[in-house]
Amino acid sequence: MFARVYKDDRLSSYGGRLQPVATLRLDQALLTFHNQLTEEVEVLYTSDYCYQCLFQHLASVTHNNSASAVVSTKFSLTLEVESHTRNATLCRWSPTYGEAGHYSVWIQMSKATNNPSCTFAVDKKPNNIYMPLLVAALSMAIFALLFRARSYIHRRCCASKCIKTICCQGPQHSVDNDRAEACEAQQKTTKAKPARLLSLDTFRGFSLIVMVFVNYGGGGYWFFQHEPWNGLSVASLVMPWFVFVIGTSVVLAFTSMQRRGVSRLQLLRKISWRTVVLMMLGFCFLNYSPRDGPLSWSWLRVPGVLQRLGFTYFLLSLMQTLWGQKEIPLRANHWWNPVQDVVLYWPQWLIIILLEALWLCITFLMPVPDCPTGYLGAGGIGDHGLYPNCTGGAAGYIDRWMFGNNLYRYPTCKKIYLTTQPFDPEGALGTINSVVMGFLGMQAGKIIIFYKGKNVSILCRFLVWAVILGISTAILSKCTRDEGFIPVNKNLWSLSFVLCAGCSSFLLLAGLYLVIDVKGWWGGQPFIYPGMNSILVYVGHTMLGYYFPFSWEMRYQENHWEWLFQSLWATSLWVLATYMLYRKKFFLKI
Repeated sequence: MFARVYKDDRLSSYGGRLQPVATLRLDQALLTFHNQLTEEVEVLYTSDYCYQCLFQHLASVTHNNSASAVVSTKFSLTLEVESHTRNATLCRWSPTYGEAGHYSVWIQMSKATNNPSCTFAVDKKPNNIYMPLLVAALSMAIFALLFRARSYIHRRCCASKCIKTICCQGPQHSVDNDRAEACEAQQKTTKAKPARLLSLDTFRGFSLIVMVFVNYGGGGYWFFQHEPWNGLSVASLVMPWFVFVIGTSVVLAFTSMQRRGVSRLQLLRKISWRTVVLMMLGFCFLNYSPRDGPLSWSWLRVPGVLQRLGFTYFLLSLMQTLWGQKEIPLRANHWWNPVQDVVLYWPQWLIIILLEALWLCITFLMPVPDCPTGYLGAGGIGDHGLYPNCTGGAAGYIDRWMFGNNLYRYPTCKKIYLTTQPFDPEGALGTINSVVMGFLGMQAGKIIIFYKGKNVSILCRFLVWAVILGISTAILSKCTRDEGFIPVNKNLWSLSFVLCAGCSSFLLLAGLYLVIDVKGWWGGQPFIYPGMNSILVYVGHTMLGYYFPFSWEMRYQENHWEWLFQSLWATSLWVLATYMLYRKKFFLKI
């Protein structure tokens, strides 16, 4: 984030203390201001990702002097030079600075207009921050090709041995008859379509692996980290993808169990047990790290990722158990046949509509002390600094009322918006839209069941849902980051964010279903392995992430090379571990 600013001893004091020049680290650049005027000037800044934020002090430069400051290059900035003597802004610009770059800004009188102006120069070219990504992508592509070639050669060898055994010796007289039969059986097994929906396991594993990579730092790249407030990044989509898969899995699994004659009471027991275990795992093991220091109930976080997933799973499973046992009449002729998979489950849709209406009413109608009604901003220095203690609006107020200080202590808005209020992205109000997100996944599961064997129909309906959700997102957000009716916001789990994540989920699942389950071009490796051991990977990577060999103290922190290697290395270890468990047929289930 941008908010941390470093200055050298040639600068005026910042916060009452002089600081020495800091060595450039990851995503930092050096700015040097040369003041050739006869008066002192002040340099101010704001991040373009900070909506309507107040300008903050960066440096004061005395006349005929120079000063330097280290700034973050993650997000674009707007800088301005002000003169207190003239009580005016001398110049303003929005540069794009690169990592490890050195830049000069000359503040001087323009000979043409005889007015102060600013000119810019690059003293040292920045690093190419995308080179580590390119090398990593090429390395993984080569590894994937080698793995594919190995599998192809293995199949060809097996096939040639089988043909040689059958042709050279009559199977009924051959001593290698067992070998031939085993080879034939292996070929049949390979060609036979599996009972599991491999695309769903792959989708689950893909979202989980991206989550692990993001939690291990994402190589230090901003697009692999959560947005400061409004907006969308790869990291923001990971959890809703996982919630979507939960919804799809609930429909497929519970439909299968109900067809096997499992009673509702047995299902309710299973639902309750799994919910309690997920919540306890999240609260007791994942909400606290030894890095936090001695455990204290005064700040221990109550909400959490597994708590939200457990509660979402509970409500989705409850709806499927009580109102999801309808057999869709395939031959019934009704005007609503094209939407049978929606109409026949109207009780579930009614619950979801009421839940979303509740979210909208609380968010936009609930009065919050000292805050405007319907406020969706980050507070702090945002919105011209008018609402510093209104972080999250109604959602933040409800969480602070329910949990006090037992909330997430490092919200993504804290650094850029300089907020002081605690805010939890897994808070109570956002859980409502988490259920809505899971219900979209349930709809995907109903489509798969209803149109079983009709792959074209399944893919078409996935695309229709993606288009509907995408258009709805565009309308609510006005295709902007901050100016929409309801901005896309992962911290709040806003309605537009859920619709956008649902759109991407349907598109991803459609692509995977086509490639894996329909065409058979890909078996889902390596994502299918963590996808079948998801709870082990999530809990394990969270608890062991700060220990060797998953992480270590990095020595080269001035670029992305070591950080990206560490993130990929730690993620690969979990893929390897789940592959070994897959070979041993070990799958951790709750």
